[in-house]
Amino acid sequence: MSQSLCQSCGACCAYSRDWPRFGLESEAAIEAIPRDYVDDARGTMRCTGDRCVALSGEIGVATACTLYAVRPEVCRSCQPGDDSCTLARARFGLAAVTPAQLAAP
Repeated sequence: MSQSLCQSCGACCAYSRDWPRFGLESEAAIEAIPRDYVDDARGTMRCTGDRCVALSGEIGVATACTLYAVRPEVCRSCQPGDDSCTLARARFGLAAVTPAQLAAP
């Protein structure tokens, strides 16, 4: 995965307040996430509107996950250029990731 592609996008982290849902995480993995970032009632990451509160920066310019090391499995499974990525990027008017971008070092 090209980390730099994600760091210049962030669309997947602001696509839907229902997307960063816990499903495959163990209790220990969820407990590793700081409580201020977890919406226990919904079983998701806490969001402001559709944007995950762990996302910093500007969509399509420069972004970062403030808790990257302990992010949920759903966040880990989204890959540049996959269907989820393409759908999220389109919502923000960003072009789909190209094979050339995926191949770049």
